[in-house]
Amino acid sequence: MSDYEFDVFLSYSRKGSSGKWVHNHFLPKLRDCLTDEIGIVPKIFVDQEMDVGSVWPSRLEQELMRSKILVAIYSAQYFQSDWCVAEWKSMAAREDLLGLASPDLTRGLIFPVLYSDSHNFPEFGLDRMWHDMKGYDNPDPMFQQSLDWLEFHRRMRRIAVDVENMLLQVPKWQADWPVVRPDVPIRATTKFPGW
Repeated sequence: MSDYEFDVFLSYSRKGSSGKWVHNHFLPKLRDCLTDEIGIVPKIFVDQEMDVGSVWPSRLEQELMRSKILVAIYSAQYFQSDWCVAEWKSMAAREDLLGLASPDLTRGLIFPVLYSDSHNFPEFGLDRMWHDMKGYDNPDPMFQQSLDWLEFHRRMRRIAVDVENMLLQVPKWQADWPVVRPDVPIRATTKFPGW
């Protein structure tokens, strides 16, 4: 292969309620709103779509390398997950290689969305502007019946516009994008370690 496969790599922690929020609300609304902006259904990689039997650490690396941008759902658990931080740092290493997210070219390839916390984030997570979704972070399906759902939709429309603008500036794909691997042992499990 010699090109991108995914528009977005969705990076989030499976601990806490952010994973439920991502799957119940954020992912479907991002897909719909981004489709409205770009005219086609975007290809979004989310870890639950991996085939049974996949060697998941290798598959995650492969899909991250083939993704144009990383949408990171910021939470306290996100920055405590070795796997999430490795995904974030892999995309940051790509930015460094390209001179992006720098004083000269301030826009990068990491798109942060604040789900919760922000007081316990490491320095590298604090130096980027994010879309603040605090207050619109109810993970339960009934959230879609609340008055806050209208504001959630409005904010997702803005996120889609910003993601589209970021996608329009993505550099040409390279087979040798850097990959940062987490410093944790890989073990057989039905869940992803650290998520």
